Amino acid sequence: MTDYIHRKIEETILEASKYFSVIAVSGPRQSGKSTLLTQLFPLYEKYSLKDLNILDYAKNDPIAFLNQTDEGMFIDEIQRCPQLLDYIQGIVDNNSKRHFALSGSSNFEVMKNLSESLAGRAGVFELLPMSIQEVTGKVDLDNLNQILYNGLYPSICAKKNIAKFFYPSYVRTYLEKDVRDLLQIKDQIRFTKFLKLCAARIGSLFNASELGAEVGVSSKTISHWLSVLQASYLITLLPPYYENIPKRLVKSPKLYFNDPGLACYLLDIESPQQLDRDKMRGAIFENMIVMEAIKHRYNMGLEGGVFFYRDSNQNEVDLLIKQEGELTAIEVKSSMTYSSSFEKALTQIEGWIKTPISKKTIVYSGDFENTSGNINLINYRHISSIL
Repeated sequence: MTDYIHRKIEETILEASKYFSVIAVSGPRQSGKSTLLTQLFPLYEKYSLKDLNILDYAKNDPIAFLNQTDEGMFIDEIQRCPQLLDYIQGIVDNNSKRHFALSGSSNFEVMKNLSESLAGRAGVFELLPMSIQEVTGKVDLDNLNQILYNGLYPSICAKKNIAKFFYPSYVRTYLEKDVRDLLQIKDQIRFTKFLKLCAARIGSLFNASELGAEVGVSSKTISHWLSVLQASYLITLLPPYYENIPKRLVKSPKLYFNDPGLACYLLDIESPQQLDRDKMRGAIFENMIVMEAIKHRYNMGLEGGVFFYRDSNQNEVDLLIKQEGELTAIEVKSSMTYSSSFEKALTQIEGWIKTPISKKTIVYSGDFENTSGNINLINYRHISSIL
């Protein structure tokens, strides 16, 4: 595969495959799950449940379907036939030489069934769109507006598609079909308005009642819709940090999209140039950096550990990453010009949080970098160096 872009999660999955009979990778559609597993397990027989004939066979005779080969088996789109998981459990329990790779695009059904059917037998991983580190040398990282507008889906990074065609198709094909079908939404206009209002709230505290009033539905409906967007890997809710803190804290999570390009599309941003004058540019940049931290954790096979801080006095830190009992504190600024005001929260953070702070960093879009002081200053292209 000459145009394959290597993923940071590869090493983690290969290590896990030594200990688990089943490797499962979930994540948003088009994030590269099938390509990744084909690359890592090229000798596995591949069966895609997108093929209706294969799906029909799997549903009607699961034992015969799973016993087509004695070698490794890769089943793509496993969420289309979740009952296979029970049969896979029986096979791997009876034959330690059988191995399966599974991919799925929605985590609620797949992960629920995996955890029930294959507890202790499956290594489960999540693959989001590309990270900045993965596309270094593949895309022009000097053009921030272009990166934010294009997003980091593999087909765009590999130049197999472009943003102005990819995202309208993505929303029509997946968001409007898959998600609406799951939610059984009859009012498409209202749901589309909900999506756009979510995009307008990037980096803001999530308030279901406020959003429900704007969309014209109950806060319970909003929470349900959002949980499905989360489960479809389209949105992430970033939790507030709450350990070892004496102050009154904000309890609501912040809302982010899993890809900045999709957010730009939903915000009706039609070109990279438009971002220069768009009020949401700073929030979209923050969105990208927050997701870099989350991708880094997923790529190591870890979950959680990424937070923000805000208290009742409006003191705030954009990003906190917990590792081995210590925190990395990060402030995110889309400006190209450094200002000493960027450091204000980081100089005061020890007064708000009792957990040890091992690193303090400002991530911005300027080229001057300084990693020798108490507070590091780095360009976003080098975000992986502090994660």
